[in-house]
Amino acid sequence: MKRFHVHLHVDDLAKSIAFYNRLFDAQPARSESDYAKWMLDDPPVNFAISTRGSKAGIDHLGIQTDDPSELATMKSRAEAADMALLDEGETTCCYARSEKHWVTDPQGIAWEHFHTLGNIPVFNEAATTAAEGSACCAPKSPGAQSAPVTRGKPLSIGIKSTGGSGSGCC
Repeated sequence: MKRFHVHLHVDDLAKSIAFYNRLFDAQPARSESDYAKWMLDDPPVNFAISTRGSKAGIDHLGIQTDDPSELATMKSRAEAADMALLDEGETTCCYARSEKHWVTDPQGIAWEHFHTLGNIPVFNEAATTAAEGSACCAPKSPGAQSAPVTRGKPLSIGIKSTGGSGSGCC
């Protein structure tokens, strides 16, 4: 099974938790000082909010898979469609260890495809050793610093070459 994932940045976590508790008629499955997540069965959605963004609003959309083979299928479809794809592999973010990759739609909206491997006690393991304000879910490039990120998602993903003269990003 796949589960739709939405992550919003909010200004007031307590006020937002109270609102979404009433809206969903459910308590968060995970609640931290800066984060809450509801794993809803009706409709099946992983809905998360946090205070970690630069401004309130939609951070990114995504699809969470229950099975690693579903994630591999989604990745293969993106590659076959020649979508710009950023493969983070195994990483940590949002109090979880996950296997993930990203694609960006034509409007620049980041889509995260991931399979959760387990929970961790911190929002992001790399940020615990880095300076305050380090971005979560930042792509990692071998031999290079992390690519720019905004509000937790990759800001740009390199486009596969199609034999043309240029390269760019989404």
